[in-house]
Amino acid sequence: MTDYKNLKLIASSSPHIRSNEDTRSIMLDVILALLPALAWAIYSFGFKALLTTVISVVACVFWEWAYRKVMKKNQMIGDLSAVVTGMLLALTCTANLPWWLLIIGAFFAIVVVKQLYGGIGCNFLNPALGGRAILVASYAGFMGNYSLPKAKLDVVLSTATPMQIMKEGTVEQWEILTSNYSVGDMFLGNIGGAMGEVSALALLLGGAYLIIRKVISWHIPVAYIGTVLVLSLVAAPAGIDAVQYMLYSVFGGGLMLGAIFMATDYATSPVTKPGQLIYGIGCGLLTVFIRRFGSFPEGVCYSILIMNCTTWLLDKYIRPTIYGAVKKEKKEAAK
Repeated sequence: MTDYKNLKLIASSSPHIRSNEDTRSIMLDVILALLPALAWAIYSFGFKALLTTVISVVACVFWEWAYRKVMKKNQMIGDLSAVVTGMLLALTCTANLPWWLLIIGAFFAIVVVKQLYGGIGCNFLNPALGGRAILVASYAGFMGNYSLPKAKLDVVLSTATPMQIMKEGTVEQWEILTSNYSVGDMFLGNIGGAMGEVSALALLLGGAYLIIRKVISWHIPVAYIGTVLVLSLVAAPAGIDAVQYMLYSVFGGGLMLGAIFMATDYATSPVTKPGQLIYGIGCGLLTVFIRRFGSFPEGVCYSILIMNCTTWLLDKYIRPTIYGAVKKEKKEAAK
């Protein structure tokens, strides 16, 4: 018989099911998933792309260390979340962005968006997108000064990106775009733009790795990209081939980077699968609307930030019913 008097019991708070995964291992997976996009950026734009990424990462790590040092909090730079924020911030910027702007963006991303709200897991906005948003709002000239990849240095479009050309919406501009950038260029990454938004292939490879590793689920990326795909197909401008317009809309801009790496951020996205689908659809709707009717040629950044602000609402009203609750008790169980 069991000797209950000598039985040692350990009382602890939930969760009681443990996993070998922790924040550091998850962030390491995200870093590995970003490497194909970073490698292509270095290949396309040269050493300055690597330098831009290093500066951004170092700045983010420094601001996190400095803030927690001043506030006398435990250091968290070992969890690699600041490294991920630095990489994502760099990939949303142009390769020739001045170094001091990266430091400003990193400060806003780490200190204002993340640490002032309690640190990792407490922020309600994606830190990297928050940093990019403040740079676009304050230094639009620098942020819009894109360089062309090596493969397109002879293109007559100067520093215009495909999304900037598509924003015009005219048949003449569309013909110029398609004559200089093929669908293959858009997919592989032989286009101008921010470092991490040029190669859809590299980003899809990273996304597949994250899904296989179960770091993210397919719900948000598929809902997001699928919504943009459908709306672009049915709402193509007059005189422009709908399928071709859809392909350029999906492969161009920051859609892949945002849908796979930004919108899926744990702290700023819904926890339930239905909530994630609605969240992804909302991101897609806003992205298409901003691209077509807004002032900016790209709408991914602000679309995700807006939907970040709705996450609490989706988590509040879209939650699973407590096991065993009868139908009429569902409303009370959800409160």
